[in-house]
Amino acid sequence: MTDVGSGSQATVLVLFTALVTVTLMMCVMTGPDRDDLTNFYTGYLSLTPFKNGLAIAGDYISAATVLSTTGIIALAGYDGYVLTVSTALSLVLLMFLLAEPLRNAGRFTMGDVLARTMPGRAVRIASCVVTLAATLPFLVVQLSGAGSLLTFILDMPHGAGARTACIVIVGSLMIIYAALGGMRGTALLQMIKIVILLGTSVVVAALVLNRFGWNPGNLFRAAQHGSGTGPAFLQQGLQLGTSAADRLDFVGLQVTVVLGVACLPHITMRLYSSQDVPAVRRSMSWAVGTVTTFCLLVIIVGTGAAALVGSRSIIAADPHGRTSVLMLSQVLGGAPASVGATILYSAVAGMVFITLLSSVAGMTLAAASSLAHDLFAHAARRGQAEPRTEMTVAAWTSVAVGTVAIGLAALVQNWDVGVLTTLAVCIGASAVAPALTYSLFWKGFTRTGLLATLYGGAACALVLMVFSKAVSGTPSAVFPNADFHWFPLQSTGLVSIPFGYLAGWLGSRLDHRRRAADSRESRQLYEESEARLLAAAE
Repeated sequence: MTDVGSGSQATVLVLFTALVTVTLMMCVMTGPDRDDLTNFYTGYLSLTPFKNGLAIAGDYISAATVLSTTGIIALAGYDGYVLTVSTALSLVLLMFLLAEPLRNAGRFTMGDVLARTMPGRAVRIASCVVTLAATLPFLVVQLSGAGSLLTFILDMPHGAGARTACIVIVGSLMIIYAALGGMRGTALLQMIKIVILLGTSVVVAALVLNRFGWNPGNLFRAAQHGSGTGPAFLQQGLQLGTSAADRLDFVGLQVTVVLGVACLPHITMRLYSSQDVPAVRRSMSWAVGTVTTFCLLVIIVGTGAAALVGSRSIIAADPHGRTSVLMLSQVLGGAPASVGATILYSAVAGMVFITLLSSVAGMTLAAASSLAHDLFAHAARRGQAEPRTEMTVAAWTSVAVGTVAIGLAALVQNWDVGVLTTLAVCIGASAVAPALTYSLFWKGFTRTGLLATLYGGAACALVLMVFSKAVSGTPSAVFPNADFHWFPLQSTGLVSIPFGYLAGWLGSRLDHRRRAADSRESRQLYEESEARLLAAAE
C-alpha cells in the first residue's frame, strides 16, 4: 500500500464523522411515527420518481458491485466486463418484466405479492425464510469486507481485533439506520450514496482517461501490460478458466446474475414505495440510466487500475482486488503527501464508506420487514397485529438481524466469503425469480407449487454450492485444503434455476390432493386481479 500520510488519515476520519453525523440526523428527522406502517415500509409513497429512481439505484449498486466488480475487471479484464454488463441487464429485465406488476401486486414485502392469490401462513413463512436466505449472506459479505477495507483505508494494523472493531462499528450504524429511518430514511441514505458514488467515479474515470490522452485504445493496451497477461486480458478465461466446463460455468454465472440480482428482496422492496404505476415506470428509467452510467464508469476505473497500479500490487494488497479503486486513487493523486492525493483518496474512501453503510442498511431493512410483517404480523398473528406492535417488532428484528450478521461476519472474517455473494444471487435466481414470475403470470400456479419453488430452488442452490469447487477442492476455494466437492461448477445457476422453475410447475401439476379446491380458489383470486395487475390499472 502506498503511504498516504497522516494528513489523509485525519481527513478521512473527519469525512467519516461528517457522513455519519449527517445521515444519522436525516434518519432521525425522517423516521416514521411509531404506529404508521405505511410510512415505515414505503415512506408514505412520497418520493418523486427521480428520487425513488436514485434510491433504487443506490440499493442496487452494493459495495460488492463497487469494489469486487472493479477488482475483477482489474485482475480478469474481459470476464469483469461481461459481469458488469450482466449486472446492468438484470435491472433492465426487472424494469420491463416485473416492475409494474410487482408495484400493483405488492404492498410492503415479497410475501404480500406471493400471498395475493395464495394467502396462508405457509406462504408467509416460506417468503420470510427465502428472504433471509438471500439477504443474510449478502450482509455477512458486506460486513466482512467492511472490516478489511476500513483497516486498509485508515492504515490500521490488519489484525483480527481491528477488523472486528470495524465490523461492529459499521454493523451498529446499519442497525440504527434501518430501525430509526425505515424506508424513507434508508432512501435518503441511498440517494446521498449514489450522488457521492457517481460524482467520485466520474472524477476518477476522467483522471484515468486524461492519463492516456482520452484514447481508450491506449488505456486498454496499458491494462494488458499492467495485468501481466497480455492479450489474454481482453479474452474470456482469466477468472474461471478456459476449458469447456469453465466456459459453461462462466455462462451460468452471467445467466444467474441477470436473473437473480434484480429479484433480490431488498431491490424489489423499493418498488412498493412508488406512488403509482407511471411513477414506478419513471423511477425504473432513472434507476436503469443511473446504474448503466455507473457500470460504464466501473469499466474505466477497473481498467485504469490494471494499467496504472498493476495486478501484482493489487493482489499483494488484496487477492480479490477489492482495494484496487483505493490504490488507483493514490496513484492518480500524485505525490503521496500532496494536497491532490489527500483530497482524492479521502473522497474515494468516503465513497467506499457510505457505500458500505447504505448497502447493509437496505438489506437489514428488507430482512427485518419480512420478519415483522410476514412472520410476526401474518404468520403468527394472522394479520391481526396492531400497527404499533408491528413497528416495535420491526425495530427489534432490525437489531436481531444486524446482531446475527455482525457475529457471523466477525466469525468468518478470515475466510474467502465471496462465495456467499454467489449463493445469495443463486437463491434470487433459483427461488425468488421463479416464484415471482409464476405468481404474477401463471393463473394455474398453486400453493404447493409456490412452496416447492421457494424451498426447492433455495435448497438446490444451497446444496450445490456447498459441494461445489468454490467451497473445496481448488486453491481458490473457501477450504483449499479440503476436497468434498462433487459439483463441478462454481455457480449453481445452470442447474438450480431450471430446478426452481421445474419444482413450481410439478408442484402445481401434481397437487392432486388439494388441487380441486386450492387451484379453483387461486385461479379465482388471480382472475379478479389480472386486469389491474397486467394492464397497470389503478
